[in-house]
Amino acid sequence: MDIALATPPGAALWLLIPAVPVGLYIAFTDMKAMRIPNHAVAALALGFAVFGLIGLPLDDWAWRWLHLVVILLAGMALNAARALGAGDAKFAAAAAPYVAAADWRALVLIFAGVLLAAWATHRLARASLRHLAPDWQSWSTGKRFPMGLALGPTLIAYLALAAWA
Repeated sequence: MDIALATPPGAALWLLIPAVPVGLYIAFTDMKAMRIPNHAVAALALGFAVFGLIGLPLDDWAWRWLHLVVILLAGMALNAARALGAGDAKFAAAAAPYVAAADWRALVLIFAGVLLAAWATHRLARASLRHLAPDWQSWSTGKRFPMGLALGPTLIAYLALAAWA
């Protein structure tokens, strides 16, 4: 099966530079403290400002900032309805410009797979490896899940697939 994503492979490679460290960092901080720090969200947005400008045509780069606004407003509404954490909403908004609007269906599929894998991995680790990091808050939050564990890797997987295409 051939996957055709709208983000050009060269641009995806440039965008992986900020997305990989920030995506992994938010996965870690959300598992450890059940929060996504504002400085990580700001770093992701700044990463798109710099590396997106290098990798994307100027008009595409500029239009993608609208993705941030739309997802931020949707995230704020979901947060107000208590359906999503504020850090998750802010991270999704900062990650939105990295994704071409035409790729939203592919992103939903990638997210679904990553979310299932992250949830299963977290539950397994919570049951068997908890002693390695006993102070992590995500071990004892009941049904709450550190969504950063799925959000960061989803962005990385999307960009990696776009770069590979």
